[in-house]
Amino acid sequence: MVSARPWIPSAIMRLTLCLVVCLFCGSLVLSVAFHAHAGPKDMRFYRFTAAAFGSAATALVFVYRPWTLGNVITRLGAYILFLYSGFILAFLAHGTGQPPAASVGQMIVATLSLQGAALVLVPHFMMEQELSWNEAFGFNNHPGRAMAWGVIFASLFLPLAMGLQWASAQIMPHLHLKPAQQESVQTLEMAVSWIHRFGLGLVTIVIAPVAVEMFFRGIVYPAVKRAGFPRLALWGTALIFAGVHLNVVTFIPLVVMALGLALLYERTDNLWAPITAHALFNALNFVILYSTLGPLPQNP
Repeated sequence: MVSARPWIPSAIMRLTLCLVVCLFCGSLVLSVAFHAHAGPKDMRFYRFTAAAFGSAATALVFVYRPWTLGNVITRLGAYILFLYSGFILAFLAHGTGQPPAASVGQMIVATLSLQGAALVLVPHFMMEQELSWNEAFGFNNHPGRAMAWGVIFASLFLPLAMGLQWASAQIMPHLHLKPAQQESVQTLEMAVSWIHRFGLGLVTIVIAPVAVEMFFRGIVYPAVKRAGFPRLALWGTALIFAGVHLNVVTFIPLVVMALGLALLYERTDNLWAPITAHALFNALNFVILYSTLGPLPQNP
């Protein structure tokens, strides 16, 4: 069973709000990079984008100012005001140019702006609460056994996930829904060089699993459970985890996977177990995808 983690609710909220800003800033970086290489330059785009960055930075100021019961509403209100101002400015900027097309670089930047930011912010989150890595995530609790359970889970779940995904694709037309390939998979198929595939492998197999498991299973799940809502912790984190992937076909397999990862964490009380399972699951899918696509095209 997962030991009680003394997470401070306000600290979790600040971490979440900061990750939202980081993701937004990542989208702005992508827009600037795309606009800089596409057609004639419209200076209005850069002015609106600079103002959007400024609004996002101001929102972060209110996140990391001290929160008390007396000022939490004011702090949160100011954060929302400046963040939404940034959204509006970014929308105005996009009106002056083309939105960035899906690409390998886009996926890498998007991952680094969210999961990469989480890896940077979580240590600060732990220092704020004066916790060690072992106290926070149980990394010293029989790590070898925890990783072994992770390997077993990923190996057994992979064929089940494929079956659930196939069943979802068969059911969707009867619900008047059109099955669509996950955007991240489409991006993986675009990688036509070893450097692209290495970068995608790094973010898919290493960065994303560690960051996602720290946030969902390591922080949010125990916090909600400790607050007295174990079922909400289990199902809520599973539904959100599946929902953020923004794909109907993979929604049910990802819900089942998230439930399994939470139960795996419960069994081992060591976050290495779900991290290992998540990383190996992604690695197996990564290998399967590229094995079906065949070798890289040869340069003429």
